[in-house]
Amino acid sequence: MELMRSSLSSLHAVDVNYPTTSISPVPTTMPISIRGQSRLPCFATPPKCKPLQVEPRRTANYHPSIWDPKLIESLNNSYAHEFHATKLEELKLEAKRLLVCTKDPCVLLKLIDSMQRLGVAYHFQLEIKEALDHVKLDVTGDLYTTALQFRLLREHGYSVSTDIFEKFKDGDGRFMESIGKDVAGLLSLYEASQLGRQGEIVLEQAKNFSAQNLKSFLRKVESSGSDIAEQVQQSLELPLHWRMPRAEARSFIHVYQKDDTKSLILLELAKLDYNIVQAAYQRELKELASWWRDLGIMKELSFSRDRLVENYLWAMGIVFEPHFYKCRIALTKLVCILTAIDDMYDVYGSLDELELYTDAVTRWDLSAMEALPDYMKICYLAMFNFGNEFANDVQKDHDLNALSFIKREWGNLCKSYLKEARWHHTGYTPTLKQYLENAWISVGGPGAMVHAYLSLGCTMSKDSLDSCFKHASHLIYWSSLIGRLCNDLGTSQAESIRGDVTKSTECFIMEEGESEEEAREHIRGLIRHSWEMLNEENANSQIPKPMVKMCLNMARTAHYIFQHGDGIGTSTGLTKDRITSLLLDPIPIKQF
Repeated sequence: MELMRSSLSSLHAVDVNYPTTSISPVPTTMPISIRGQSRLPCFATPPKCKPLQVEPRRTANYHPSIWDPKLIESLNNSYAHEFHATKLEELKLEAKRLLVCTKDPCVLLKLIDSMQRLGVAYHFQLEIKEALDHVKLDVTGDLYTTALQFRLLREHGYSVSTDIFEKFKDGDGRFMESIGKDVAGLLSLYEASQLGRQGEIVLEQAKNFSAQNLKSFLRKVESSGSDIAEQVQQSLELPLHWRMPRAEARSFIHVYQKDDTKSLILLELAKLDYNIVQAAYQRELKELASWWRDLGIMKELSFSRDRLVENYLWAMGIVFEPHFYKCRIALTKLVCILTAIDDMYDVYGSLDELELYTDAVTRWDLSAMEALPDYMKICYLAMFNFGNEFANDVQKDHDLNALSFIKREWGNLCKSYLKEARWHHTGYTPTLKQYLENAWISVGGPGAMVHAYLSLGCTMSKDSLDSCFKHASHLIYWSSLIGRLCNDLGTSQAESIRGDVTKSTECFIMEEGESEEEAREHIRGLIRHSWEMLNEENANSQIPKPMVKMCLNMARTAHYIFQHGDGIGTSTGLTKDRITSLLLDPIPIKQF
């Protein structure tokens, strides 16, 4: 416990000192509006230079891509929007009527929850907001409904007190044993407790009480395979609040169709919408596959991970709605390029070369490439051209000069990579605090959020961007930290074997002398704490809601990708099955 308090204190210290280094506003001396300015230059080929002489290269022996380009090109689930738009609109209209006409608060709350979990709530945002605006807190409601109401209100940023749960506690302040047999209520309470913030003792008690009783329930039913047992097991492994939305939609459609109280209209809408959105994803993958092939990185840089489809998971997880096409395309390109650069810093580059590369990124000038070896020029040009093209798109859409943001993010990212490379090459093991101060940036979260927000299509001005990145700095920090810690839990063992950069678990073991399992449990505790801080930021009305949603989804996607190991480095097995479910195989639809 003392070790946990020490690390939480370190996290707060990091939070105070570091979150604005990567996402601070554009300096006021730099004009952001450039009306009438010509497009920024993009270049295709580098000047030739003599490569540096270095020691034999390391390799991580990453397996080749498991996705045949011909397979991606052939993707076609036959649910293109233009062929099913009429039916989709009919189902949306019927579902909207159902939402508007439902008067029973208990039924309404369950309907809203089902819409969210089925992945169709984005069609009804105004109606859901109006319903939640007028829902009354039921002081006499049962455990299931009370907890569901609390969770939904917290998820949508409403202010609701934990006093709502006092009626379920005895005179000693403990949750009453009489509710310990209500499995549905306990599961609802457990999911609600995940919306807790730092210092909310009632929700910590609720989490411990519900988890203890749910585990007891599972021991009694053992391998019965009942639907409720499967749901309990899933929630104890990964709470609903931590799940990637699109993966939850696919999973919950299967659960919902077994529900005796289901709406057939809502179920049909969820299946059709899932398949239509999947068809949109497949079109995007085809476009990205063409871009990736033409970019030529993987043809020249065999040391790097070839993970276009897996990297698309990040983009789809962060922003899944079909109309955010530009954002997913930009994010996938960003992740593909930074993955190659990350592997260059982690595995292939010599320290002297990496120093030169970092300097070149900071200068953001093609002339800076003259001292780089040829393999680095490929990475540099990919980054440089992408950054300039991205800035051109933002300029065209919003009449804003975003290049200063982009240069800042790439510079900070490569500086964080370089710091880790220096540690590795000098044999230095940082303290956990030192590691986290750098690792929340090197995971790529700040850069991803800046690029995502700039490409989201929101109305933007210099003042609105300055305000957004100022107020969202802590939000981005905590979501990035969760991404880093999940990444470390999933990848540290394999990376330790091949001698990569020290991860958070190793830092903790070296610093505290604890076992590997104790270190992993400590990191899981830091993840739980980070979610409490994210929940706090969710209630910050000064942060644009799209930014809040993307940061939450980035943390959720990290859980999804690294829950059972390195879902990017080793993308066979479970990762392949998940991608097949999300991107390749539509849900069978039959007449009810």
